[in-house]
Amino acid sequence: MKIDGVFSGGGMKGLALIGAYEAMEKRGISFVRLAGTSAGSMIAAFIAAGYTSRELQLMMREVSAEHLLDDTPFDFPLIRWLKIYFTLGLYKGKKLERWLEEKLALRGLRTFGDLPPEALRIVTSDITNGRILVLPDDLPSYNINPYTFSVAKAVRMSCALPYFFQPVKIPLRHGKALIVDGGMLSNFPLFLFDERKKRKRPILGVKLSTKTTHVPRKVKTGADLLSAMFYTMKDAHDARYISRRHEKDIIFIPVTEASTTDFELTDEKKDALIHVGREYTEAFLKRWCY
Repeated sequence: MKIDGVFSGGGMKGLALIGAYEAMEKRGISFVRLAGTSAGSMIAAFIAAGYTSRELQLMMREVSAEHLLDDTPFDFPLIRWLKIYFTLGLYKGKKLERWLEEKLALRGLRTFGDLPPEALRIVTSDITNGRILVLPDDLPSYNINPYTFSVAKAVRMSCALPYFFQPVKIPLRHGKALIVDGGMLSNFPLFLFDERKKRKRPILGVKLSTKTTHVPRKVKTGADLLSAMFYTMKDAHDARYISRRHEKDIIFIPVTEASTTDFELTDEKKDALIHVGREYTEAFLKRWCY
């Protein structure tokens, strides 16, 4: 069966997405169009490049923090804070981008021009202009040729968690645009496939969370306010698209085995995350009516 797939963000919790992909493969599901944010953009890009779930599991078993995070000399708390203050992020993200380039190039995927039109769409956040930036769709508005733009760079942009990774800079006619994690504005970009016309094929989303609930947040301190603002930015936009009509096409996977930036996961924890994704997806597909 051919479908369109959407994968949510979640940092290192995104390993659960590989388990979901494995369950889909076993059911004979393949993808025509893919979309994702942050970790979801990474999995979507690897699937678009032709990787199987088994290959992704082996790849993630081999990868560690030293493959993904830039070296940080003089790594002391004060130095960290100064670095974040002056560079807007602890890690440059260049090592992550090089790793992505290497893995995608092994399957012949370097730029969006190597893919069929609309095969892959990656969501990022332009905090300079205050807009959701969808790659490669929106690149012409920045005077950038979408067909020559690096897929690895696009994924790195979508994964640029604020303060953890430095923003990616896009030159503009007057100044630069700072691009950060797509999860800031749309962590689950189901809206990209919410077409007004009749669907050409089934759409299936994988979201790393429980079903959307509206539990009021208690905001009493400045820290509470900052946290509430962040989660509102991250979730409010997507919540509008997760209606009863959409819920039947979304696999909700609750993940608690890791934090977003836990790059030192043991093999056991990696396997546990993959297992959770596989388990919930298998259960969902048994009752899915498309």
